[in-house]
Amino acid sequence: MTYQNFSLEQLQAIDSAHHLHPFTDHKDLRGAGARMITRAEGPFIYDLEGNQILDGMAGLWCVNIGYGREELAKAAYEQMKELPYYNSFFRCSSPTPVLLAQKIAELAPKGLSQVFYGSSGSEANDTALRLVRQFWALEGKPEKNRIISRRSAYHGSTIAGTSLGGMAGMHGQLHGAVPNIVHVMPPYAFEEAKPGESDDAFGLRAAKAVEDAILEAGVDNVAAFIGEPVMGAGGVKIPPATYWPEIERICRKYDVLLMLDEVITGYGRTGNWFAAETYGITPDTITTAKALTSGYQPLSALLVGDRVADTMVQKGGEFYHGYTYSGHPVACAVALANLNIIEKEGLVERVREDTGPYLNKALAEAVGDHPLVGETRSIGMMAAIEIVKDRNTRERFPGDGSAAVLIRDHAIANGLMMRATGDTMILSPPLIWTRETIDTACERIKSALDAAAKTLI
Repeated sequence: MTYQNFSLEQLQAIDSAHHLHPFTDHKDLRGAGARMITRAEGPFIYDLEGNQILDGMAGLWCVNIGYGREELAKAAYEQMKELPYYNSFFRCSSPTPVLLAQKIAELAPKGLSQVFYGSSGSEANDTALRLVRQFWALEGKPEKNRIISRRSAYHGSTIAGTSLGGMAGMHGQLHGAVPNIVHVMPPYAFEEAKPGESDDAFGLRAAKAVEDAILEAGVDNVAAFIGEPVMGAGGVKIPPATYWPEIERICRKYDVLLMLDEVITGYGRTGNWFAAETYGITPDTITTAKALTSGYQPLSALLVGDRVADTMVQKGGEFYHGYTYSGHPVACAVALANLNIIEKEGLVERVREDTGPYLNKALAEAVGDHPLVGETRSIGMMAAIEIVKDRNTRERFPGDGSAAVLIRDHAIANGLMMRATGDTMILSPPLIWTRETIDTACERIKSALDAAAKTLI
């Protein structure tokens, strides 16, 4: 039996009866009914009612090569026929995770040559936390176990991921976080910069918050600093150019490991294979997932630097950690095919040299002076629009992001899938978008803002 045997109303009723959605007000959803997405092709998704929607979020920050790529379906099919599954326990491996690990190491920044697999970014960040704390224990410094993170950070929704992240709403429902994790200010100039403060000065001040936290805790107690190169789910918060080099300098000065969460930014989104290259830094770990398979299969890969990996190998003994699907052969086969497409079609270079700069320019020209917009910003193929009541004072609308939600709903109704995060509208489109696609998206964003303005102003 297929979904074609059911009406939209029937599917929505079944959904309400049996399906608990992630990050959802279930009472609200069940009153309205879920949108049923039934198929997708290229940059578009289609719902059961026949609406074509330009996907401005690449699924959930992940479908970098777009939808309907037969190469990935074929890779999964061929691997399923040959070896649909085997684990990486019991001193076993299989060819696809081995070859994928080699490929990732070739693409990664120098010095990160080891890979630990999972099925999601949340799992990868759990692994990173375990790995970093175990590293310091093996180095004879078990007390060096505090992790410094940032407010508004998102590092997954497991207990460890939520604890590492800095989302207040998520912490409120955690009812007991992983200990020894502290949070400092984010590099969010739109709200955090002082009047007249330059971007460079603000970047250094935001980085100093990390140094202050290290000194407050005591250098011998701090294991690592974790951060997204660009804070994604928190609202595409793009740091000033001075921020990340200063963060790396601070970490090296105090012998604190640098953990990058590139679950969103990895595999091309900022115009380089990894945002570590975009910002010119070399971390000790890089968390990746999402675009590793363009979302066609669940897979994550934690990239581990040589210093940490060498200690784990030489001093570690057994590492009591792993997952049933670590290095799943089908997911790894799909990842290899996906990375091949990104390379073959030059998508990383396209984002860096063409579509990324064009998105920045087109978005600013289309809506930068709109009365509801306080700022537009972008890097590579991710962008944000700050929604304000007053452009001069940057006063927000009341209602805890309800204005952005209204704009989001108008955008979707107008054929563009966007996301509202607090008072910020965000975009993270597939890397296959062209200048023409960007123009279409900008037109639809302006229409959504105009429609919302009739209610808000």
